[in-house]
Amino acid sequence: VQLQASGGGLVQAGGSLRLSCAASGSIFNINTMAWYRQFPGKQRELVAATTSGGRTNYADSVKGRFTISRDNAKNMVYLQMNSLKAEDTAVYYCYTDKRVLSNVYNYWGQGTQVTVSS
Repeated sequence: VQLQASGGGLVQAGGSLRLSCAASGSIFNINTMAWYRQFPGKQRELVAATTSGGRTNYADSVKGRFTISRDNAKNMVYLQMNSLKAEDTAVYYCYTDKRVLSNVYNYWGQGTQVTVSS
């Protein structure tokens, strides 16, 4: 599975950005699609996730501001980020996983930088 993320950039505080991630390759049975972010010197953390069944969950820090959505027909996942804050500045990564028999495989896209100026 290959993941191609796009949509990062520079935005002023209070602004919006939309991240997109396209999955390709052996995408049969992909389950969770998610966005993680990584601050300098920190571990990657979950921002938002959605399952193939449509369940979603969000980090507390982004609830009410970010919305994850998924287009299964296009194998795309999106992250709409509104009311951005300087503390949202990070590298954002697209993630997916798939189950093959009893094994779960994790896949990551390349990061996309989001910079929020205060």
